[in-house]
Amino acid sequence: MAAVTHDPLISPRALAARMNVLRVAILDATWTYPGGPEPRADGHIKGAVKFDIDAVAQTDVDLPHMLPAPDMFAREVARLGVRPSDEIVVYDRIGLFSAPRVWWSFRAMGHERVRVLDGGLPAWIAEDHPVEAGPPPERAEESATNEGGFAARPGLIRKLDEVAAHIEAGDAQIVDARPGPRFCGEVDEPRPGLRKGHIPGSRSLCFRDLLTEDWRMRPPRELRAAIDAAGVHLNQPIVATCGSGVSAATLALAFAVLGKTDVAVYDGSWAEWGRPHGPPAATGPAE
Repeated sequence: MAAVTHDPLISPRALAARMNVLRVAILDATWTYPGGPEPRADGHIKGAVKFDIDAVAQTDVDLPHMLPAPDMFAREVARLGVRPSDEIVVYDRIGLFSAPRVWWSFRAMGHERVRVLDGGLPAWIAEDHPVEAGPPPERAEESATNEGGFAARPGLIRKLDEVAAHIEAGDAQIVDARPGPRFCGEVDEPRPGLRKGHIPGSRSLCFRDLLTEDWRMRPPRELRAAIDAAGVHLNQPIVATCGSGVSAATLALAFAVLGKTDVAVYDGSWAEWGRPHGPPAATGPAE
C-alpha cells in the first residue's frame, strides 16, 4: 500500500487558519447532472475561482469531461491563477461530490499538494466562516505561467483497453462507485443511450456509502467496514469506475484517507464502456 504524504482532506477550521498565513489556491469545483444531487449552499469562499470539469477537458472526444493532455491542463489552470508550486484546496457546494474529481485530476497531473475541503461549502458555512455572495469568478485576475509545470501520471489513469486487460489478467480489482440499482442494471442510466449493468467482474461500492448524511467523509473505521463489506482488498491494485469518472474519484479519495494513494480511475467509466456497441456488460449483483 502506498504511503500517505499528507491527509487528502482538510477541515474548514484548518483551511481558515492556513488562508491567514499562506497562499492557498482555492477552487470551487461544483458540478452535477440532471437528476443528480443539488448544491446545498450558495455563495463562495473568498478568493475561490471556478474549476469547470467540462471546460478543463478533452475537446476531441464524445465523452464527458475527459482529462485533457498535460499542456492543455496547464493552460487552463493557468487562467485560474494556479501555479505548480501552489497548495490547492478544492470544494463543492454539495459537500463531497465533484470536488474529489478535481483533486484526482491534479494528482493525475503530478501535483500532490492538493486537498479536498471535507463537507465542502455547507460545512464551511456551518462553522460560521465567511462567504461571498454569488458564484466564484471563472478566471483569476492574474493568470499564472505553467509551461512544463504538469505531467501526467499514467499510474492513476486507466483507459478502456487497460481496464479490459486487467479483467483478462485478473490483476486488479475494478470497483464501481454507482448506486447498487445502476450497477445491477435494474434502472436506466442518467445518460440516454447507455446500456444497463456493470463491467464484468467488478465490485459494487456506492460512493454515498462512504459519506455521512451531511456529505462528509466517514471516519476511517467506517470506511474500512464499507470497503470490507464490498469485498475489496486494500493490499491489491484497485481501479475505480462510475458513470463518467466523477464519483469514482470519491472512492480514490476514501482509499487515500486509509493510506492507499495509488488507486487509478477509469476516466471513461460507464459513459464509455456502456455505449451500445461497447465491451460485454454484466447485470445483477457482483459475481
